[in-house]
Amino acid sequence: MNFQALSRPVGIAATVGLLVMSNLFMTFAWYGHLRKAPGGGQGIGALLCIILSSWGIAFFEYMIMVPANRLGNAMGLSVPQLKIIQEVVTVCVFLPFVTFYMGEKWRWDYLWAMLCMVGAVYFVNRGSL
Repeated sequence: MNFQALSRPVGIAATVGLLVMSNLFMTFAWYGHLRKAPGGGQGIGALLCIILSSWGIAFFEYMIMVPANRLGNAMGLSVPQLKIIQEVVTVCVFLPFVTFYMGEKWRWDYLWAMLCMVGAVYFVNRGSL
């Protein structure tokens, strides 16, 4: 795929959008099964079914995440920049997931953690700002 046909801002925005989509899959693959019943499905068969289901979901995550990282790299983002973007996306996807889908209670510590992530974005990008 020829990523060079995209302008840098469009390519970076597409990278972030793809990373958000892939992270939605990843979050459900890792944590979605916990909503059903804490401690439920204890047998090895149930666990194997959950693992295989999670792998199936993760397959789609990788189908989006790998091209997103390749696109971001083609747009000039370094591997550390891509990693920090992914971590910020993870927090941005996870917080609504855990509060609305999983029903966890909001804590202000989540906001402070997010502000630390904003600082990480600044520091990993400050050489190119």
